[in-house]
Amino acid sequence: MGRSSAPSPNAPVTLIRPSRGWVSLNLGELVRYRELIYFLTWRDIKVRYKQTVLGAGWAILQPFLTMVVFSIFFGELAGIPSDGVPYPIFVYSALLPWQLLENGVTKAGGSLVLGRNLVTKVYFPRLAVPIAPVLAGLVDFVLASIVLVGLMAYYAYPPTPAMWTLPFFLLLAIGTTLGASFLLSAMNVAYRDVGYLIPFLLRLWFFLTPIVYPASELPQVYRWIYALNPMVAVVDGFRFALLGNRELDLTMLGVSTLMAVILLVAGTIYFRRMERTFADVV
Repeated sequence: MGRSSAPSPNAPVTLIRPSRGWVSLNLGELVRYRELIYFLTWRDIKVRYKQTVLGAGWAILQPFLTMVVFSIFFGELAGIPSDGVPYPIFVYSALLPWQLLENGVTKAGGSLVLGRNLVTKVYFPRLAVPIAPVLAGLVDFVLASIVLVGLMAYYAYPPTPAMWTLPFFLLLAIGTTLGASFLLSAMNVAYRDVGYLIPFLLRLWFFLTPIVYPASELPQVYRWIYALNPMVAVVDGFRFALLGNRELDLTMLGVSTLMAVILLVAGTIYFRRMERTFADVV
């Protein structure tokens, strides 16, 4: 009959406590759990187009068809100006970062509720759950960018000298998406109404962002208020980097960038403070 060995009294013990205070964000955990984030991201990529006929082709077809519809109704019929750029390129260059935000916030907003089995049974930094769908959306972003390359070639728009600024505006889009995702996903755990509210908020946010119209059409006196929307800097920045159609409004860029940072910090703090209740109410 075998003997069972008792655990050594000197064995290390890890005590997990809820985060407290405004500064105990403990973001270093995300680095230690980076393999989990990779796994969750890869799982989301595989599940996203599972059992679909076109598969990842939807990442290209969806923004392309949206661009066609907008070009017909807003560009041709409504005659909305596009800063001297062909309307299909004008709107598609804005749809790229917008769909990164829209898809990321939509999927991350309900990620904690859908992953309740994982959240309630295993310890890991809960921030990994909404981060994964946002990172997975970068695959769609890269695939959808192929259409923009084709459009720029068709309309004879060569790469601009400002192309080097594009990574900054992409990081700004990711930061805005993460901030909104952290905030809404944490709120959705306690208030399930948020899940129904997210599509409405995104649609309102869409029309408050210069996607189908140029920000240059706004009166100068209102532009700094308009720039409180962090996606203004993202969309205008993408157009500046890709098309070089006009100079950036540095005031609007500064205000929008500041708001993106505030949204990311506020969303992270709110998420970490609410994290202690997730397992109880999810």
